[in-house]
Amino acid sequence: MENWDEIRTAYQVARLGTVSGAADALGVHHATVIRHIDALEARMGVKLFQRHARGYTATEAGRDLFQVAQATEDQFNQLSNRIKGQGEGVTGDLVVTSLAGMAHVLTPVLVAFRAENPGLKVRYLTGPRLFRLEYGEAHVAIRAGSAPEQPDNVVQPFYNHPFDLVASDAYIAARGMPTKDTLKDHDWVGFDDPESRAPVARWMRANVSDDRILFKTEESNPMLEVIRAGAGIGFVARWDRQAHSDLHEVMPSDPDWAAPLWLVTHVDLHRTPKVQACLKFLKAAAREWSC
Repeated sequence: MENWDEIRTAYQVARLGTVSGAADALGVHHATVIRHIDALEARMGVKLFQRHARGYTATEAGRDLFQVAQATEDQFNQLSNRIKGQGEGVTGDLVVTSLAGMAHVLTPVLVAFRAENPGLKVRYLTGPRLFRLEYGEAHVAIRAGSAPEQPDNVVQPFYNHPFDLVASDAYIAARGMPTKDTLKDHDWVGFDDPESRAPVARWMRANVSDDRILFKTEESNPMLEVIRAGAGIGFVARWDRQAHSDLHEVMPSDPDWAAPLWLVTHVDLHRTPKVQACLKFLKAAAREWSC
């Protein structure tokens, strides 16, 4: 890209606000920073910065340039991550992402995988944001719900994630053990998102009056704790129910409550040794969960 060095210099000045800060970030002399800014302003015919005693403040034109340069810098960094992910062998960085509610079951699996591959550094990222595989933000994503349809992704079935309807010891002590026939009379813990596509959320919308849902949360971890505290009956992942002796099934689990999980990779990295090794390890773990 023509004049990229000058644009990158202007980006760092706009980001940091001083010539000295930009010079340190770029590893150049402060005179080089000033020369790049002067040359770029002369070439574009506009002032990109207002100079003052505390440093440099971007003008409107400077802010426009900053946004373009930031996007370009981000794309270069993402491309670098994707290129690094194409190396040979099960070494280097591996980024895996999932919902936070899976952390307690996935963490020991990923720890064991890294122990088998000492040349690997693992980053495990959780949360509701969809990490963009096409930009190298993650190598392997575990996603729930309908099969992802983003272009250039390789999508494989991973695990059919069962849910159970439960009441806690605290709730039973206060309100008695619910039965299938008395569900409408009990308090519930539900989902804050009224349009959640989770199978159990759809079931609740069809079968539970909204005025009986007295506590709502966004994430599975706080929902589990609210149910355990006795705020109401509700749905938890089966592995959470099995891990807590104070939770009891209210009725037999319906197979339709299960949420499909998917392994998602980008086509450019799908066949690299470390991604293939990770997928194989995760699938083996999921078979153990199903036993």
